[in-house]
Amino acid sequence: MPKYLVQASYTIEGLRGLQNDSGTGRRDAIGKAFKAAGGSVECAYFAFGDYDVVVIGDVPDNTSAAALAIAVSASGLVKTRVTPLLTAEEVDAALKKTVAYRPPGR
Repeated sequence: MPKYLVQASYTIEGLRGLQNDSGTGRRDAIGKAFKAAGGSVECAYFAFGDYDVVVIGDVPDNTSAAALAIAVSASGLVKTRVTPLLTAEEVDAALKKTVAYRPPGR
């Protein structure tokens, strides 16, 4: 199953919700959201800096990942950034493919 990195930032109102729900409560809610999208959470961490939450999880496909991100972001309490993750073997397979490309101006 494809793996994704989800980085999330709470709005001020979202942080108030975190205070009410607790860290473990939000972690459980994240797990339920991934499960509803047909996937699971590998790990979830709270963080300092640009992102308040970092999650690595699996969902069946890009459509499911988009549905999850849209549902979360549509709440208006969390802004998400979703990055598909590749295994070393997937990178090896990509390196074996030939793509015709002309750089700009050449």
